[in-house]
Amino acid sequence: MKASKYLILSILLNSFLFCSAQERVTPTEETIVHDPVAIQANGKYYMFCTGRGISMFSSEDLKEWKHEAPVFAEKPAWTDDVVPDFGNHIWAPDITKFDGKFYLYYSVSAFAKNTSAIGLVTNETLDVDSPNYKWEDQGIVVQSIPNRDLWNAIDPNLIFDEEGTPWLSFGSFWEGLKLVKLSPDLKSIAQPQEWETIARRERSFKIADSNPGDAALEAPFIFKKGDWYYLFISWDLCCRGEDSTYKVVVGRSKSVKGPFLDKSGKSLFNGGGSLVVEGNENWYGAGHNSVYSFDGKDYMFFHAYDAEDGAKPKLKIKELSWENGWPKQLKLK
Repeated sequence: MKASKYLILSILLNSFLFCSAQERVTPTEETIVHDPVAIQANGKYYMFCTGRGISMFSSEDLKEWKHEAPVFAEKPAWTDDVVPDFGNHIWAPDITKFDGKFYLYYSVSAFAKNTSAIGLVTNETLDVDSPNYKWEDQGIVVQSIPNRDLWNAIDPNLIFDEEGTPWLSFGSFWEGLKLVKLSPDLKSIAQPQEWETIARRERSFKIADSNPGDAALEAPFIFKKGDWYYLFISWDLCCRGEDSTYKVVVGRSKSVKGPFLDKSGKSLFNGGGSLVVEGNENWYGAGHNSVYSFDGKDYMFFHAYDAEDGAKPKLKIKELSWENGWPKQLKLK
C-alpha cells in the first residue's frame, strides 16, 4: 500500500472494511477487502486483510466468508511511537505457520510518509472458539524513518529459502522493494544484516526524499514452485476509484535473493515484470495479491475495484494455471 494513495484509501476502508463480528457471511464476489492473504488450518481457510485492527475472515470452501472479530480490539501499544495518534487502521498483513504457531506480520504507517513499521503478532491457533486463541503482539520487526531511509516498511511477506532461512520482503514506492534476512525466531532482523533490493522502477531524480515519488510499485509476494521463486508485485495506482490502474506483474529466480527476471529476461530490479492481471472496463484496477497451494491447486488472492458497484474493492480468488514455467495471464469478467 503506497503512501500517495492513503487519503482515498482511508475513506474507502472506513466505509467498507470494518468488520464487527456479527456472524456476517458474504460470498466471495461480495466480500469487500484490501490486500487479502490467506492460510489453511483446522479444516478451514482463514483470510486477513487491511482494516481496523486487521480484518479477519474464515471459510469452509473459499466461496463464502464469515466475518470474524478483528485481530486487535485496540491498537498495539507501540504504534503511537511510530505514528502519533495512530487510529488502529492496520494495513497489508501476511500470515504464516511456523513451528506450530501462527505468525501475522502487519503494517503501521502515516499518510504520504515512510513513517512506517512492520509489526508481528502471534497465536497458537486460528480457531476463534479455542481456549488457546489469543493474539500476542511481538512489537516492531522493521522500521523506516523519513530522511534516513529511501524505502518504506510496509507490505510484508515472509518466505523461507531452500535452507530454511527466513526472509522478509516488503516495501512500496521510493527506491523499490526490499528483502531482509530475519533472525531464526522471526521477530527481528538477523545480524549481521543482509539486505537486497529485489524490484524497483525508475524514480524521478529531482523528487525530494520525503516524497513517495513516481516509481509506482509495491506489495511483493514470493511464491516457491518447483525450482523457481516467483516474485509477484503490484504496479501503478491503487484506491483511486475509476482512476485506479493497479495491476500485478511477475518475475522469477532460482534464488530467493534474485535477480528476478521476467519472460523477456528483464530484471525486476530494472523495471521488468510480466503481466499477470490488470483492470478492464468492469474492474478499474486489480492488485495486491498473494499466492498459495491449497489441496493441489494454486490460487491467487487479490482485490479489484468493481465498476458496477461504486468502485468498491472486491475479493478475487482465481486458480492459477501455468505454461512453460510461468503463470498464465488472468482475465477479469
